[in-house]
Amino acid sequence: MKRREALKNLAAGAVVLAAAAVPYGVTPLMAPGRASPRRDYLRPPGALKDDAAFVAACIGCGLCGEVCPPRCILFHGRDGGGKVNTPYVDPREKACILCDKCMEACPTEALNPTPRDKIYMGLARIDRDACFPWVDKGICGACATVCPLGTRAIGFDFANIYRPVVKQGCVGCGLCVEVCPHPSKPIWIVDRSQVAVAKRVG
Repeated sequence: MKRREALKNLAAGAVVLAAAAVPYGVTPLMAPGRASPRRDYLRPPGALKDDAAFVAACIGCGLCGEVCPPRCILFHGRDGGGKVNTPYVDPREKACILCDKCMEACPTEALNPTPRDKIYMGLARIDRDACFPWVDKGICGACATVCPLGTRAIGFDFANIYRPVVKQGCVGCGLCVEVCPHPSKPIWIVDRSQVAVAKRVG
């Protein structure tokens, strides 16, 4: 009987813990800044916009990664499935500096030489509910300072010179993501098609 009571108490405790954890699991999904899904990875600059076409064109030669100065180009392994050996960039680790070398080295049409302002890697989004300057928790500006495209891609809010605002000139290189000092990374890259649903993000 005692063992049965103990098992009941354990089961009841597990239910209470699971119920208590629900808000923590649901809240991030409901947060305004999460309206636009984050990109798990970015294709290198000059990549064909249609990812299936990019995968078909890429021969996995690795030349883009060899010539990349910051060594930001990684390659899918077993995690990639049919995308194995295709290049990608994870801006949380190392972002693209838009040097153009990978586009010049690519022997196929997977990566095509493209002017900086025409590159299509994505678009940066800022969670204004988490970014330090936007919640009055400090002064930063690292994202705007490091941007290779300057004020065409990211600037500051007119009413507050410390609050960053992403502009349409952003090409999604991810340097802002790499340098963001906030541990939760309140800036990330989304596909441009998702921008319309990005409420309350800069």
